[in-house]
Amino acid sequence: MNSILIIVAGGSASGKTTVVSKLMASLNPNDVAVICEDNYYNDQTNLSMEEREKTNYDHPDSFDVDLLYSQLKDVLVGKTIKEPVYDFCTHNRKHDEYIEVTPKKVIILEGILALYDERIRSLADIKIYVESDDDIRFIRRLKRDITTRGRSIEFVIKQYLETVKPMHEAYIAKTKRYADIIIPNDTKHDVALGILLAKINEIIRG
Repeated sequence: MNSILIIVAGGSASGKTTVVSKLMASLNPNDVAVICEDNYYNDQTNLSMEEREKTNYDHPDSFDVDLLYSQLKDVLVGKTIKEPVYDFCTHNRKHDEYIEVTPKKVIILEGILALYDERIRSLADIKIYVESDDDIRFIRRLKRDITTRGRSIEFVIKQYLETVKPMHEAYIAKTKRYADIIIPNDTKHDVALGILLAKINEIIRG
């Protein structure tokens, strides 16, 4: 099986997961698999918790891009892969758990820097960038990190000001130029999704 790869990139809490969910809801679930770039953060077993908390998780170097690229190549040509699982509470990869991803017609890669690496971009059939207002992204991130990742308000604000915002401006926002489609997530985007779905179905049929 030769699969097609769709990349969904964009800033933290821009609405990437919402876009992916809507794509999943509109396609045959048996035809689609989602790979999350967050699961490919570097293994930090050799670091203390204090050192892990200081890691800049919005910098390209925080990801194991070689592993991601290798596994993407494998699954796109029909091989089953073992996607790592990252624990945001311990700031480290789980060593006793993985996600088995079997080949599907459509593979979706979602992540803040999913469009950054040229090798990974070269594998993609469709490249999407989800854009949202900075204030909206911060509010969404604040709610998410407190609710699901066990962060304090002080920690989220400090991390946003010291790394998230500057890294977004330095690296993430600049990947927008590689996108085939830019989706504004803070407004209605049904038209963009409709065009995207039509293109995906065209590729599948072709």
